[in-house]
Amino acid sequence: MTAYAVAHLRPAAPHPEIFEYIEKIQATLEPFGGHFLVHGAEVEVKEGSWPGALVVIEFPDMARARGWYDSPAYAEILPLRTRHIDGDAVLVPGVPDGYDPAVRAAKLRAAAAG
Repeated sequence: MTAYAVAHLRPAAPHPEIFEYIEKIQATLEPFGGHFLVHGAEVEVKEGSWPGALVVIEFPDMARARGWYDSPAYAEILPLRTRHIDGDAVLVPGVPDGYDPAVRAAKLRAAAAG
């Protein structure tokens, strides 16, 4: 099942290490089948506030998403970003083919009823 690395990165002043991180990240993704779905796009806020940027990287599955994040190659470049940009990053599995949110709602309703 497809998995995603999602990051909400707060605004930061430009820094040469950030540029280096961006230049090098693709090479860390490739061995794990990762590729960007969202990177550097301006968000359109519809609810709440969203200071900063959204990054979404797709992987074939959670094992490869974890493998990328925990890889020596990514660990080597990660400080280039984290020294200069605050943010949150998560790995999350996607929904399976045929996912129906109404089925999930019914399970939640049944669990809430006891």
